[in-house]
Amino acid sequence: MTQNTSLGVPQTTEEMKMSIESNKDVIRQAYGAVSRGDADGFLACACDDITFTLYGKHRFARTFTGKQDLVDNLLVPMGETLGGLMQIEITNLIGEGDYVVMEALGWSDIKAGGTYNNTYCLVFEMRDGKIKAVREYLDTERVTEVFGAIDERA
Repeated sequence: MTQNTSLGVPQTTEEMKMSIESNKDVIRQAYGAVSRGDADGFLACACDDITFTLYGKHRFARTFTGKQDLVDNLLVPMGETLGGLMQIEITNLIGEGDYVVMEALGWSDIKAGGTYNNTYCLVFEMRDGKIKAVREYLDTERVTEVFGAIDERA
């Protein structure tokens, strides 16, 4: 037996592997929902007190706290700019304990014309089978080009 220090509960190696795979499945489910335009499906995979951090100098660069903040200040404004569904292709998932790292490609049409595309690396912290925290790394210059800089935020 090994000790899972984040839970304080002894787990066998097989139980830990199953937990890691379950966490990866939650991420697949969450970002499958994003690709279908199913915000509720994505939010169902998240803890009520989720934190979602984006880095850079674009208008979304900050930490969103809780589902409502995420919807009101990230998902809705993105939807106002994008002209279609945000498609996410997961290219790699790595799990360790309560963490999952996802590499992905994403793209969508832009209402004003053109295409938004980006390459992502997201670090997820999981709690009780849901997403507790997200740190998203991406091409911040592309985000600024499409959505605006931090000082343009209302």
